[in-house]
Amino acid sequence: MKAKIYRPAKTAMQSGIANVRHWIIEYEPEEAKKIDPLMGWVGSGDMRGQLKLRFDTKDAAISYAERNALSYQIAEPNLQRVILKSYSDNFKYEKVE
Repeated sequence: MKAKIYRPAKTAMQSGIANVRHWIIEYEPEEAKKIDPLMGWVGSGDMRGQLKLRFDTKDAAISYAERNALSYQIAEPNLQRVILKSYSDNFKYEKVE
């Protein structure tokens, strides 16, 4: 079984970092999705494709994968540099433009 360990990126509609602090293990699909001929729905017999396991640290996620004999791939997050700004800085007399 293959798994992907990653830290989710924040959405464009989100200003805080509340939902991006955890690490997630997601299983890679084992079989292709197929279309139901009667209803046209897309489905698969692979139930592990619906699982997302959440861990507090990257080390906990790695140890879970190794304990369960999963081959895993780690996607490191792109860290964003935060520039602290103040609203009052817009009106400073010594403002550099």
